[in-house]
Amino acid sequence: MTTLGIAQIAICLGGLLLLVKPLGAFMAAVYEDRRTWLDPILRPSEHLIYRLCGVSPTEEMNWQTYAVAMLVFNFLGIGAVYLLQRGQGFLPLNPAELGAVAPDGAYNTAVSFATNTNWQNYGGETTLSYLTQLLALTTQNFVSAATGMAMFAAITRGLVRRNAQTLGNFWRDLTRSTLYILLPLSLVLAVTLVSQGVTQTFAPNVMARLVQATQTTSGELVTHQTIAVGPVASQVAIKQLGTNGGGFFNANSAHPFENPTPLSNLLETVAILLIPAALCYTFGKMVGDTRQGWAILAAMLIIFSVFLGIAVWAESAVNPIFAQLDIDQTLTDAHPGGNLEGKEVRFGIANTALWTVATTAASNGSVNSMLDSYMPLGGLVALVMMQLGEVVFGGVGSGLYGMFAFVIVAVFIAGQMVGRTPEYLGKKIQVYEMQMAALAILIMPLVVLGLTALAVVTDAGTASIFNPGAHGFSETLYAFSSLGNNNGSAFAGLNANTPFYNLAGALAMLIARYWLAIPMLAMAGSLARKKKTPESAGTLPTHTPLFIGWLVAIILIVGALNFLPALALGPIIEHLLLGVGV
Repeated sequence: MTTLGIAQIAICLGGLLLLVKPLGAFMAAVYEDRRTWLDPILRPSEHLIYRLCGVSPTEEMNWQTYAVAMLVFNFLGIGAVYLLQRGQGFLPLNPAELGAVAPDGAYNTAVSFATNTNWQNYGGETTLSYLTQLLALTTQNFVSAATGMAMFAAITRGLVRRNAQTLGNFWRDLTRSTLYILLPLSLVLAVTLVSQGVTQTFAPNVMARLVQATQTTSGELVTHQTIAVGPVASQVAIKQLGTNGGGFFNANSAHPFENPTPLSNLLETVAILLIPAALCYTFGKMVGDTRQGWAILAAMLIIFSVFLGIAVWAESAVNPIFAQLDIDQTLTDAHPGGNLEGKEVRFGIANTALWTVATTAASNGSVNSMLDSYMPLGGLVALVMMQLGEVVFGGVGSGLYGMFAFVIVAVFIAGQMVGRTPEYLGKKIQVYEMQMAALAILIMPLVVLGLTALAVVTDAGTASIFNPGAHGFSETLYAFSSLGNNNGSAFAGLNANTPFYNLAGALAMLIARYWLAIPMLAMAGSLARKKKTPESAGTLPTHTPLFIGWLVAIILIVGALNFLPALALGPIIEHLLLGVGV
């Protein structure tokens, strides 16, 4: 890695850490209903929303009612996005006169954006109208992210409250997450991105005359190029801040109209990690001990930094296949060296690897390079970051409450090792909590590995795999790892826009989102009903370096045991074959 690359990574992560405390403290105030500097501006709008929707924001919900409200709202969103796609040909704001999306594709996309996955198997600029991009996708970018944040707030209350039956009000948490956190941050980022050259317009696509005419493979003369534009900045801002990841353009954040400059790339990278990182401090504030939040953030950063180092090293290495072709990959003043295939030269290897690790760690799914062109170990890093359960930062809210499941397991195992009843934040961890944590952790590997196996043994699955051997298996495993962890990124070389992959993928996304959320809500409801046990000399400290290391070990062991055999069939064997020039 070059000195410049190290400096760029340091600036990005350093800037992120500087923002964690102020934003985290602000979000804690929002969820604890303390006054903030935005109250004079937003309180009237907040109360108006409650009146229009007929919601009583002070009415508390138990975990079952909270879960039902969340599911009803999300399933209504799936229906709305589906209908907008199917009817866009008859609706306004469609200057390209795009027709209806196919039923299976529309269903997959509707589930994708409602579950905060934002998996896209289509080119946005050639498939969806401006109205669909704005009213369907951008709206879901806000409310799906706000749903995860609301769930985080409810589950945290379960850890804080004692002898209680309720966890808060879903409608209030959803509204305040959107109004006080996501909207202001998105507005600031969108305006900044526009200043960098990201488009924001309702004008139709632009026709440009080519400097030199060319011919298609069929011999047709081409003299003009269609340049797609649209309301891009407003969608890019929330897709990054909400760890959504869907791109307005097919090329996603590698497209110069989505990510034009080094500054826009830096801001978008920070935006991807910002809210998940800051919520760690929010958690510490809400439980009354900020050391707990810093400990979880430290565990996340340790895993993130290790895999970032592996990714940068892998992509900076010489490709043995290119070396056999006498292609110079030496690092010089004029050449950055390493594997530049599929990467934007304007970003380079360090920024590209940082982006890839950030998006797969944070359940974001946007890309500024072609992941299919990565070295096998570089692709393995992206796979592993998802397969750990999207708990290293993870989605906004969902990553942290997914991390709570690992914390519960870590506390339980440690307690059993020393012969004490496990406790976390003064609450005893018993059989029910462990059952819910086990469900939250194990259902994802079952879904990912089960659907991957189905895809590689059926004609409907293998018909979409264009690359034979280990790499083709890696592409399929990556697809279901992404779908089964609500990530949304993908390798190329796999035609996932088929009825089989659309329906199997939708199933994976629904289970990954809600089968994690509901057990965690059930656990929170159980913990809220318990009394708080006073701390004693035998209480396991959960903020020390020892516990941080133990938590990291539990996350890595669980991830390795679940997916190591599958990884051995894909990127690991591909790396070994690359070394012998196969």
